[in-house]
Amino acid sequence: MTWVLDASVAVRWFIEEEFHPNADKVLKKLVNQPELFAVPEIFAFEVYAVLKRVHPSGLKVFRKGVIPLLQGGMFREPMNEKLTINADRYANLGLTGYDACYAALARDLRGVWLTFDNKAYRMIEKEKISCFLGENMPGGWNE
Repeated sequence: MTWVLDASVAVRWFIEEEFHPNADKVLKKLVNQPELFAVPEIFAFEVYAVLKRVHPSGLKVFRKGVIPLLQGGMFREPMNEKLTINADRYANLGLTGYDACYAALARDLRGVWLTFDNKAYRMIEKEKISCFLGENMPGGWNE
């Protein structure tokens, strides 16, 4: 199973007020098995933007905490025609363009998009390609 990691999960690793135990479970698995994870190109830009906006040491945290994870073996999908076309389907269901890319990547990889964005999750819940981590971990998740 491939786990598509949303930026909303990653920021919880670095912002104390956003802490959630499920985010920490994801981080532990990512560190130990990075090959099970994937992100669309937009992931790094989103995480950087949030950290710069809300963390007092945003650049330092991104460089020391996020870049090593990005370079640690997870799959990174660039924005390309295939992803764009597949993302359009989810954008037409109401997701933002950013979220549609995560959903499309999960579908393309036959994986599951891990997110803390409840609104986005609910929009495509019937598609069975996402998991709202605010409530539980995905089925089949083995820590």
